[in-house]
Amino acid sequence: MRIALVHALKHSIVPIEAAFASHWPEARLMNLLDDSLSADVARDGGITEAMTERFLKLGRYAKGAGADAILFTCSAFGACIEAVAREQAPMPVLKPNEAMIEQAVGQLVGKGCRIGLLSTFAPTLVSMPPEFPGSVEIVPKLAEGALAALDRGDRAEHDRLVAVASRDLRDCDLIALAQYSMAPAAALVAKMSGRPVVTTPDSAVLKLKQALG
Repeated sequence: MRIALVHALKHSIVPIEAAFASHWPEARLMNLLDDSLSADVARDGGITEAMTERFLKLGRYAKGAGADAILFTCSAFGACIEAVAREQAPMPVLKPNEAMIEQAVGQLVGKGCRIGLLSTFAPTLVSMPPEFPGSVEIVPKLAEGALAALDRGDRAEHDRLVAVASRDLRDCDLIALAQYSMAPAAALVAKMSGRPVVTTPDSAVLKLKQALG
């Protein structure tokens, strides 16, 4: 199986490749990176028709290159990804967080209804909450400065800032890390917040593997 991975941040590549190596090493991966996507959605303040068309072109390119499925790792582009999924059906096209959301909501059954959504990219805190079911309360939190630290190559500072931000989510029942690039900080977040933590890469790979049989 050839899986096209579409990234808006270069930092997403290592965590998702590690998840595939752990859960589905047989899959053949194809990485598409356009780091101007994240800059442009931040500049425009949200999704535009032009942005959706760019995503549709990425989907067509992936299909033309022989992809059996597409996994987007960029969390601020839900509506764009939905458009690709409609156009490329029945090919599996996954949003970056849909499997993690299913996992998080499943863990909350009978235990609570507040999910702390921790992100390093502000537009994600606008686009992602509507993807959760209405039965849960989303408490958004931006880890300020963390993404800038990662851009400088300072993973330790990124993880520290993410963990510090998670302290404000201690009254939540669970913390969801929105970006693939945040996954390596999961253990530190759990330790500092005292809350269960869910991440995106592992759950996405497992869901995609199951979808493709």
